[in-house]
Amino acid sequence: NNVIYSFYVGAGFLLLTIIYTIVTTKEYSPAEFAAFEGGKEIAPPSKFMDIFKDFSNIPSQMKRLGIVQFFSWFALFTMWVFTTSALATHHFGLSPDDTHSKAFNDAGDLTGKLFGMYNLWAIPFAFILTPLAKWIGKKQTHALALAFGGTGLILMYFIKDTGLLWISMIGLGFAWASILAMPYAMLIEVIPQKKMGVYMGIFNFFIVIPQIINGLFGGPIVSGVFGKMAIDYVVVGGICMLLGAILTLVFIRSEDETPEEIEEEIQQVHF
Repeated sequence: NNVIYSFYVGAGFLLLTIIYTIVTTKEYSPAEFAAFEGGKEIAPPSKFMDIFKDFSNIPSQMKRLGIVQFFSWFALFTMWVFTTSALATHHFGLSPDDTHSKAFNDAGDLTGKLFGMYNLWAIPFAFILTPLAKWIGKKQTHALALAFGGTGLILMYFIKDTGLLWISMIGLGFAWASILAMPYAMLIEVIPQKKMGVYMGIFNFFIVIPQIINGLFGGPIVSGVFGKMAIDYVVVGGICMLLGAILTLVFIRSEDETPEEIEEEIQQVHF
């Protein structure tokens, strides 16, 4: 029942936040935007087919960020879906087919606690992102966060004491805080303001596509390749996140920006 009720409570909060946003958020008219842009001519309303044109013309930096996002969210989906089974088999010593015992439920409860921990760790890291990005740069900050997250996932294989798994959650909290903000802060640099909404929507393709692929093929891979030992697939997720860190350093182009510009872009994402 606690699982059932948690879904109801979560749905209720989601609906409340949607309603609150609709009621309190002001949307500016095209005329107001034109005035802000110095009286430039108002662009004609976009047609549905324009989305496909915009997709074919996305900036190269956005494509590179999309690849990084693919590996990041593939890893996150792996963690969210397979951690309970990984803990049950690797840490609790259960059979992969034992999904109804009290021990398996205990593994599920532990997963919930660990996920709460990484979200908790993400809070202080969210405040560290801005000064860190001023110091070493945005792409370096994001690469460092992904490296910490990937290492955290891989460490779950080696940390056998469940009381010490919180160590992995520190790295994942750092990665989670950065994934929710830093790619968008880097994306703002390269997309035109008048196409902000369209390109932000297209950018989200690189969040859902890896999860769809993982949802379709993750289960068969765990069963057919890893003998239903989900911890091995969690390690694969960690490797994917480490690969995302490497790709961030290699592929993402740096911009010469002032600390004030960096802080403004990150604040736009967070608030």
